[in-house]
Amino acid sequence: MSGMQQETGQVLERVRVMCQGADTDRIHNAIQRAHEIYGDELHWSGESLVAHALGALDVLLPFQPDDDAIIACLLHHAVGMHGYDLPLIGREFGSPVRSLVGGVHLLSHVTLRNSRSSLEDLRTILLTVSDDVRTVLITLCERSHLLDIVDMLESDDQRRICQDALRLFAPVAARLGIYSLKNSMESHAFPVLYPADAERIREQVLHMELQYGEELLSVSAEMQRILHDQGVHADIIARKKLPYSIFMKMREKGITSLKDIYDFYACRIVVSSVEECYMCLGSLHRLGRPLSQRFKDYIAFPKPNGYQSLHTTLLQPPGASSSFPMEVQIRTAQMHREAEYGIAAHWSYKTYGSTAKAMEHVQFQRMLATQGLLEEEEGESHFGDHIYVLSPRGDIIELPEGATPLDFAFQVHTDLGLAFRGARVNGTMVPMEYKLENGDVVEILKHRRPQPSSQWFQLLKLSASRSKLRRFLYAQKRPALVAQGRAMVNEFLRARALPSLDEALTLLRSCDGNKLSYQQREDILMKIGQGSERVSSLLERVDAFRDFLPQPAARSLARSAVGSPIVQQRSVAVAGDESASMPTRFAKCCRPHETNARALVGVVSRAGIVVVHSAGCGMLRNANPERMVPVRWI
Repeated sequence: MSGMQQETGQVLERVRVMCQGADTDRIHNAIQRAHEIYGDELHWSGESLVAHALGALDVLLPFQPDDDAIIACLLHHAVGMHGYDLPLIGREFGSPVRSLVGGVHLLSHVTLRNSRSSLEDLRTILLTVSDDVRTVLITLCERSHLLDIVDMLESDDQRRICQDALRLFAPVAARLGIYSLKNSMESHAFPVLYPADAERIREQVLHMELQYGEELLSVSAEMQRILHDQGVHADIIARKKLPYSIFMKMREKGITSLKDIYDFYACRIVVSSVEECYMCLGSLHRLGRPLSQRFKDYIAFPKPNGYQSLHTTLLQPPGASSSFPMEVQIRTAQMHREAEYGIAAHWSYKTYGSTAKAMEHVQFQRMLATQGLLEEEEGESHFGDHIYVLSPRGDIIELPEGATPLDFAFQVHTDLGLAFRGARVNGTMVPMEYKLENGDVVEILKHRRPQPSSQWFQLLKLSASRSKLRRFLYAQKRPALVAQGRAMVNEFLRARALPSLDEALTLLRSCDGNKLSYQQREDILMKIGQGSERVSSLLERVDAFRDFLPQPAARSLARSAVGSPIVQQRSVAVAGDESASMPTRFAKCCRPHETNARALVGVVSRAGIVVVHSAGCGMLRNANPERMVPVRWI
């Protein structure tokens, strides 16, 4: 028997033992396919890809995964190797495996290194990239195996992997309630990142062991006896708090001695029923001097990740010869399994059918909703609203479901979207209307210069992308629209025997009393050229246009209303022009003829008309001082 056949036989035997009822023929085919695809290729860690996949599977098997999860674990490195892609995986092993492999392939790129996302965003991506908890579980198992071989890596890689573990993957495992993986990752990563603290805590733990180590045996035996006398069969497991948990509690509480940590020692009491949990609690409280404020009922009020147990702290546990604090955790066997395997404890191969998967999906969503990672809406799934795809360098881009490569290009950078020429998805050229899927690796081909088309609007799913495209197309048309608007304004002016706009668009320099930049003046012309504003509407907004309004020959300067006085018409003269040869009219802004303003100021317009303002008129601030002339009442 060859080495590969022997290895395959050992893997299948472990599967038979731990996942009873598994389709070993199907898994055997997947193992052979993995050997064919991976060959002698090495994982970046230096381990062979075959060994790495089987190592991740070893971590996964205690969770009793189904066939699809096992096959996805074996093939999650296959995407992109030797032309092997997700559609081919789907044809060979089914769409569920394809979906799992795609999700795991995507999550393998979620790291702190060179990430543009925040830490909390990365954790959320890990949890919400798929509605199938198996995707996250396989990813966590792969990371846990990587920590098992962390000593094989270079020091920089060791620190990077351990930082990802402590800050990203272990917290995600905790949110899912998978404490077996959380504790394993923390135990491997802590000494690498904090060697001095790890050594200091190790020495304190040894000292505590010498002082109280033997007490644990007598306490466990006495508790066993007490419960046996009450007819309760219990499994009692004594444990010490793990080094990284000690480190975090010391740092959080500002303490330096293990003696100040009340839950350094703990006993887990596993009984048959919830009733026995409370019965056991009552007995221990009568005998063990419970500490006030240290009792927590996680059975009646579970943690958001589903964890259940009764917690209490005894100052002098039964059977102890001296006083020392010990935490006691009381739970059923099912609660104990859930404490180790979290949400994954709710399914096994034998029960993981469509009904079980639907129940797990609902529970997964509710758990995330409880933790504030998504809003739970009646009858509406959060998942399916969006997808996550990858750039060639491994950046994760979030897109709406149904998004195209063009959406991806605009989301990465506006310039990339405008210069879009084509796209490769997972190494294969695809049409522009191709709909991206979770885990796709998208490479954009671009022109040297932007060459967008208005037809792209039909392909863009994101409104932000459509806005970027619309702004660019308008900017391209801007010169023509400005020219068209200028022609329309000049035609309006010529019809009234008024001078045309000059190069500086001086007539438009003041609008609604505000000075406009040259670009803002062009904006007005562009709106007119687009047809979104009429030239005539400028008469009431642009100050210079108001100066050009014709003065009616028989304009009555007196107005009357019910109960209001009549203002008599008065004439004005420009100083130095007593013959009154210069035409005049009163400004509409301050109407000095209606208010009988004492002091007057005239402004000579480009048409040679003297526009008369009251001396205190605010519009005079925008007038050219060289065009101002003194005016007086006649």
